[in-house]
Amino acid sequence: MTSDEAPEGVRLQKVLAKAGIASRRAAEELIAQGRVSVDGRTVREQGHRVDPDSAVIHVDGTRVILREDLVYLALNKPKGVHSTMTDDQGRPCVGDYVRNRAERLFHVGRLDAETEGLLLFTNDGDLAHRLMHPSYHVPKTYLAEVDGLVPRGLGKQLKAGIELEDGPVKVDAFRVKDMQAGRTLVEIVLHEGRKHIVRRLLAEVGFPVRKLVRTAVGDVQLGNPKPGTMRRLTREEVGGLYRAVGL
Repeated sequence: MTSDEAPEGVRLQKVLAKAGIASRRAAEELIAQGRVSVDGRTVREQGHRVDPDSAVIHVDGTRVILREDLVYLALNKPKGVHSTMTDDQGRPCVGDYVRNRAERLFHVGRLDAETEGLLLFTNDGDLAHRLMHPSYHVPKTYLAEVDGLVPRGLGKQLKAGIELEDGPVKVDAFRVKDMQAGRTLVEIVLHEGRKHIVRRLLAEVGFPVRKLVRTAVGDVQLGNPKPGTMRRLTREEVGGLYRAVGL
């Protein structure tokens, strides 16, 4: 056992370095500048030791993920793929993309079979639960193509709220991205997670969706990968998700 790994814990700068935050020397600077907190308390002393298995560490307000067994992935779900880990009818499902991984992963929320775009996978149950729960108000961004030219006041109407059969819903943001050839491309941001919520919302105001793509969850962006492509989230993206749900 090294001096950094005494029974009372591991030196904070070593923990930060191992987590990929910075070199040990740079981590010492972060600590000295008061940019590191442990369990809600700012730490400035260089000899501070922590238990990596239980400590909650933030750098500049962003959670540092210490557990090496936790996995965070982003899939560009193709159209026609069902948001289930298995399908008893043999249809393609999102579980097909992680079936050969050693970790037992699960998808965070759902996209209906006809909807494309960003779907997150993880084995971090606490984060996944909060991301899916509407009380944490994590925004999801969608691009929807609809028939017709939407009127100028539609965004205001959607922000004010629309009554659906299972209760009211309102969007956090709405903007028209493009109009041409009798079709409109709109961007919608909302934190609702009810089934088919975007499709039902737009159909209710007279604009059924022809194509729907989820482009972001919180600050995690889909980007432009090919359908079916999967990537690991960056440390900054994972930290942003933790920040969004108050962890």
